[in-house]
Amino acid sequence: MSLARLRLARTEGIGPLTFRRLLARHGDADQALAALPALSARRATPYVPPAESAARKELAALATLGGRFVFLDDPLYPPLLALLPDAPPVIAVLGDASLLAAPAVAIVGARNASSAGRRVAEELAEALAAKGLTVVSGLARGIDTAAHEGALRSGGTIAVLPGGVDVPYPPENAALVARMIERGAVVAESPLGTAPQNRHFPKRNRIVAGLSLGVVVVEAAHRSGTLITARLGLEHGREVFAVPGSPLDPRCRGSNDLIRQGAHLVETAEDVLDHLPDVPRAGPLFDPARMARTLPDSDETASDGLGPPPEGSAEIIELIGMSPVSVDEVLRRCHLTPPELQALLTDLELEGRVELLPGHRVMRSPNG
Repeated sequence: MSLARLRLARTEGIGPLTFRRLLARHGDADQALAALPALSARRATPYVPPAESAARKELAALATLGGRFVFLDDPLYPPLLALLPDAPPVIAVLGDASLLAAPAVAIVGARNASSAGRRVAEELAEALAAKGLTVVSGLARGIDTAAHEGALRSGGTIAVLPGGVDVPYPPENAALVARMIERGAVVAESPLGTAPQNRHFPKRNRIVAGLSLGVVVVEAAHRSGTLITARLGLEHGREVFAVPGSPLDPRCRGSNDLIRQGAHLVETAEDVLDHLPDVPRAGPLFDPARMARTLPDSDETASDGLGPPPEGSAEIIELIGMSPVSVDEVLRRCHLTPPELQALLTDLELEGRVELLPGHRVMRSPNG
C-alpha cells in the first residue's frame, strides 16, 4: 500500500486535493492508479505515475537515511496538518515522527534579522519548548534558525524544508539539521533530492502553519514570505502572534501591522500560552458518506467511476483566469455553496481544466 500511495502522490498533475478525491472515489491507491488511464483520456497532459522501481528506490533511500514516509491516512500523520484542505498526501520524516502529533507553535521571521530579533526568537523558543510545546519553523537564516537553536536547548523542534528532506537549506544549516534529527524532526513534502525552488516556499509555509496551534512572527517586512505563513495560519483558524518592533526598522513593519490588525502582542512565552487554543480533532479523512454528499447525483460512467461535473462549471471556468485567484473570491462571485464549489473545482482538476494550488487558490490549467 505504501508503494501505491507514494506513486499516486508523486504523479505529475495530482495535487493534494485530487489525491484525497481519488482515494475517496476508488477506495485505495491501487484502484486509483488503475483509474488514471481513463482519467488521462480527458486531459491534454496524461497522468503518468512513476514506475514501481522508482518508488521502491525512494522508499529504500529514505529508509537508509533512517527516515520514513508518513501518509495522509497514517496514524502518525499530524492531526492539525490533516485539517488543511490541501494537506500533503505524504511527508518524509527524519528524526522523531511522534513529535508531529505534539502541540506545536511556529516561530517565523526575517532572514536578515537583527541581533535583537534573533535573541527574542531564541529565548521565546527556549521558553515555549520548556513548557512542552514543539517549536516549528522553516530552517531559514535569521529568525527561523534562532528559533530552532533556542528550542533545542530545552525541548523539541521541527524544521520544514522547501526541498527534499535530504537537502538541508540553507546549506550552512546542515549541522543544525543533524542535531535536530537527534532531538527533533525534519520534514519535507517534496521527493528526495529535490533542490529548493521559489515555488516550493509557499508550500513549505503552509506546512509550517498547518503543524501549529499558532504562528508567532518576529520581524517581518511588508510583502514578506513570513506574512504569507501568518496569513495561511489565520485562514486555517490558527492563532497569530507578533513581537512588536521599532517603527524605524523596516524589518518590523509587517509584524507591527499584524498587531494593528488584531494579532496577539507577544513579549514573553506567557503571552503565547495564554491565547493558544485546545488541539482540534480531525474528522475522518475519507468518510464515504461525506464525500458522497459532494458528488453529482447523475449515473457514474462505467469507465472510471467519475460522473459529469456539477452544473455551473462553465460559469466557474469563466471566473478563473490564467493567474492564481483565491477560491474565496470565486465563491463570492458565483451562486454555489462552499461544498458545491469545492466539489466542482476538484472535478475540473481531475479533467485537467484547472489547477488547485496551495493557499486555497485556483487557476485555469494551461492545457485545459
